[in-house]
Amino acid sequence: MWKRIDHQPKIKAGDGPQVGQFKTLNSTPESAVSHPLELSEFQSFPVFKDISRHIKEVGAQLVEKVHAIFQLDITKDGRTILQWTVDLKNRHGDMYPGPARLPADTIFTIPEPIFMELVWGRMNPQRAFLAGKFKVSGKVLLGQKLEKVFKDWVKL
Repeated sequence: MWKRIDHQPKIKAGDGPQVGQFKTLNSTPESAVSHPLELSEFQSFPVFKDISRHIKEVGAQLVEKVHAIFQLDITKDGRTILQWTVDLKNRHGDMYPGPARLPADTIFTIPEPIFMELVWGRMNPQRAFLAGKFKVSGKVLLGQKLEKVFKDWVKL
């Protein structure tokens, strides 16, 4: 038989917060980025545009091989500054700025300089991941398929 045990302490009158114990919160929320930048100002933006163009050209072939959705969260100083989605699961494939419209199979959280090193092949993705240079959530092994997409793009 199950027995319910109540672990919440009993609250008595007068046990509430005292005057001045809590700060009044500001009613206007601060923006995540104090000085919003244009997408074109990011070092990785031209790379994303070019990879997007490549995916539009050969997307149908990639969808057959990869069959996954990837979300890339590009960070700076611990904050996400850019999000791109690589959809190689639906139709002819697509790559667009912003979060995944459908649930992503794999989400990468990568600082922009690390992303650039990975894309240009100057850093081994497996070693970088194991060294903690970026984070992956979801189906980690699908990252190898995305790596092949980037390698094919670099060959062009």
